[in-house]
Amino acid sequence: MTVTALDPSSALVLVDLQNALIDAPTVPYTGREVVARAVELARAFHEHSAPVVLVRMTARADGADAAPGRSDISSPPGSLPDGWDVIVDDLAGHPDDITVTKRTWGAFHGTDLDLQLRRRRVTQIVLAGLTTSIGVESTARAAFEHGYHVTLATDAMADLNVEAHRNSIERIFPLLGETGCTAEIVENLAKTRA
Repeated sequence: MTVTALDPSSALVLVDLQNALIDAPTVPYTGREVVARAVELARAFHEHSAPVVLVRMTARADGADAAPGRSDISSPPGSLPDGWDVIVDDLAGHPDDITVTKRTWGAFHGTDLDLQLRRRRVTQIVLAGLTTSIGVESTARAAFEHGYHVTLATDAMADLNVEAHRNSIERIFPLLGETGCTAEIVENLAKTRA
């Protein structure tokens, strides 16, 4: 778990840090702890004029825009409260941030994330958010497939299931990029942008 370097053209991508998820029973960190570390990362990226992307999941209440396909577990239409898909206040409102709205697990499919990153000549993304094994892992896999260098802030993500979190951190993420903690990433960003 070491971050060797960040590219000079790195972006921070924060996945699903929105009202509906931050109070969910996540492990090994609470949603509020994840948001606090995400704020620290965003502040560092802002200080170094590096892009920050806020990814939010949304869906119509009737499920009409949901991804097709069958699954054993699904949410009934209309089961989410108003405002569930709003980015948390601690992260919202920075004028230079890019907001990407997705309707599937990963932040690349059906969105303009790749276009937004390539316009800014981004070659590496730092990922954090909720949940580790779904939104973050799906986005990390797609980023790797799109040719980005991937760094994962493992102390700025959490999951609803400890085994799923551990599987992503220990087995999947090392195949896709480098993993490290928020402080290590902030330190590397400062060195890269010095």
